This record gives sequence, C-alpha cells and structure tokens, in this order.
Amino acid sequence: MAESLDYESLISQIPASYATCSIGDSSTPLPDKLHAIAQAGFKGIELAFPDLVTFASQHFGNEVKEDDYERLCQAGGEVRKLCEQLGLKILMLQPFSNFEGWKPHTKEREDAMKRAKGWIEVMKAVGTDMLQVEIRRSASRQNVDFAQVGSSDSEGITLDKKELAKDLAELADLLSTHGFRLAYENWFKLADRPNVGLCLDTFQTAGGEWGDPTTSSGKLEGVSAEELERRYAGSLRGLAKTVPKEKIYLLQLSDAYKPPSPFSSEADESGLRPRGRWSHDFRPMPFDGGYLPIVAMTRAVLDTGFKGWFSMEIFDGGKDGKGKSVSDLGAYASKAMDSHKRLVKEAVRSKG
Repeated sequence: MAESLDYESLISQIPASYATCSIGDSSTPLPDKLHAIAQAGFKGIELAFPDLVTFASQHFGNEVKEDDYERLCQAGGEVRKLCEQLGLKILMLQPFSNFEGWKPHTKEREDAMKRAKGWIEVMKAVGTDMLQVEIRRSASRQNVDFAQVGSSDSEGITLDKKELAKDLAELADLLSTHGFRLAYENWFKLADRPNVGLCLDTFQTAGGEWGDPTTSSGKLEGVSAEELERRYAGSLRGLAKTVPKEKIYLLQLSDAYKPPSPFSSEADESGLRPRGRWSHDFRPMPFDGGYLPIVAMTRAVLDTGFKGWFSMEIFDGGKDGKGKSVSDLGAYASKAMDSHKRLVKEAVRSKG
C-alpha cells in the first residue's frame, strides 16, 4: 500500500528544472532563456548542446562547429558563470546520441569515442556531472519506432542488447573517471554500473504504454479499454515497487496532444516515424491540452520515495504540430512552474 504523501513537504523538497531546448526557439538567445527560467523560480536547467553551440557562435562572432570543443568549453565557462549568477544549477548536458552499437575498429566507433571525450570536456567546463544518453525513436529504419533500446538510429549499428549494454558500460566507465553519471531512459540493468541511472519521462512512459498517435482513440488498441488500464496500472505498480529511488536521476515532465487525425504508420517525408513525430512536435506542458495519464505515472515515481529533480522538457508545436509562437518567455516559464506545482499536487491527491 502506498504511503501518504504531503504536498507542502514534497513541493519544498523537489527541485524544479527546465530544459533549455523547451523554451523559445533556435533563434532565442540562451541568456534570455536562462533569465526567464530563473525568474520563474526554477533552480536548474538541462543544458541542450545545440543551445551551447548557438551561444558559442554568438559569443565568438562566427560559426562554432559541434566538434570545436576548445571554443565550446570557453563558451561553456561563460554559461556556467551566468547560471551561477542566476542561481541555476546545470543539472545535465543533453542529448548525447548515436554512441553505442557501432562495430569495433570502424571510423564511426572512433568518431563516437572522440565525441564522448569532447562532451566530457564540455561537462567539466559548464560544471555538470550528468550526461543524458538519448533513446532514438524517430528512426526511418524499417520496424524501428519508439521502443528502440539504444541511442543510435543510424545504419550500420547493432540492436543486440548485450552489445549495446557493453558500449554503455564503456561510456559509463569513461564518465566515472571524472566522477560523472550517465542518465538513461531505459532501466537497462545489463549495463550494470553504479553511475548509470534513470532519466524517467512522463510522456515516454504514458505515451509508450497507454497512448498511440496512429489510432482514432489515441490509445493503444487490440485490447479492451479495461485491459489497457489494468496493464498500465500494473506497470506503474511495478515501477513503484522495483525501481530503487537512488537509481532515478530525474523525472522529465510533458504531456501529449491527441493528433487531430490518426498518424499514418509509415514514416513522414522527413523520415520521422509516427511516434517520433508525436514526440518531436506534440508535447505540451502538463495540463495544457494533453490527454495522457501522466498524473498516475508521476504518483508511481513519488511512491518509490524519489524526491529529486523534476524537469520540464516540452516540445509544443501546437495541437496541429505545425508550430507555436511564444512571445513572452517569462510568462511561458511561469506557466510551466505552475504546471510543475499542479502536477505534484494532483499526484499527491491521486490514489497510489
């Protein structure tokens, strides 16, 4: 039986973070994003690597490449100073992908290792100890959609879990020499390293186990509505009972719009498969038009005893996915803080 939870106690203990990729757009200056996030009361950020690259280009007055780690580290030092002035902790650097699964002794494998070492230097410069390894769901590769285990969706990589786990363990070991951690979206025990933990996500869990953008109902079909609810509830009970709270590094918050019409099961013209497209453009903040059962998922995480970082990571292209303009960053960030507080409150009120 789940323990009783107290909202006032929890909201004072759970630190709130905001992903920099989830406010404004690619042209919005990073300092503007940081000021809005801090003024809304958030205490940390997920620093998106593309935001750092853009900031570095603006800082130096010319284009900085993604592999120009020397200048990225210099710019990262400036971001660190600004965050310290604003009272923001850089929770983690994200999203690191396409690392695991390459064949040994290939150029791709060498490039992946070089990139990992470069990102570690950036982590040192910005002052974070956590790297998020992203799970790719947008692959156009045949039969690869949403539930892929690794972070790679490119041709030429293996999907063998043991090989992927071996590579993740190698990355974790590389990070551990610097006292760094690896946040991963799957409970991937095969990696078996003390510095590998979970980056849970309300959208990914509820969207993967309950929702479906290719059906008219917006839910997984093939079973009765009652059976779907039973299975989802059982999965959440399993999460609450079996995942150690210390292995949860953060919980990312977002919901999903039900698409105006069911998506095709085929990849679109950009190569995005339906769930990848859904994830990319149809993810509002909680209580802003979405329909997924994210309150129950949040309650399950709280029932593990976790009181760590809740982080807003949203990709809101509007209900049609065509784009949504945000003219007032401050108001948008404040709305996100209200959403964060309401989610915690609703989770506390729900039956665990």
